[in-house]
Amino acid sequence: MKTYSVKPADIKREWHVIDAEDKILGRLATQVATLLMGKHRANFARNLDTGDYVVIVNADKIRVTGNKMKQKLYYRHSGYPGGLKSVSLEKMMETHPNRVVEHAVKGMLPHNRMGAMMIKKLRVYTGSTHPHLAQTGSAAVEQVDKV
Repeated sequence: MKTYSVKPADIKREWHVIDAEDKILGRLATQVATLLMGKHRANFARNLDTGDYVVIVNADKIRVTGNKMKQKLYYRHSGYPGGLKSVSLEKMMETHPNRVVEHAVKGMLPHNRMGAMMIKKLRVYTGSTHPHLAQTGSAAVEQVDKV
């Protein structure tokens, strides 16, 4: 019996629509990262991107536990001396709630070229509508608990 090796032609990608309303940010991000990496599949391979496409709706209605809204900070640096900027989660949720979800999921993916390819299969929307109805096949929204 020979060892089976996944070929790129064997990969069948699916589309998952996940409603983030009243979901906890970290728990949602881990389940989305699993779908993007393809770890939920029987033909998972570390050297290939076997994951699916994921559409997240209602990103503005995500929840966090504890005092993270005020205490959690997102940092960026301009590249100049003294150019470190920080924004709280509360402020980020008011201005760009989709970036909060993208940042959480990106941190759980591999930090290499493969992870960069995986994050491109993620689409995050603040409202309950999305333009990917043709790909998903229906307007039905998948619950994360089933994943």
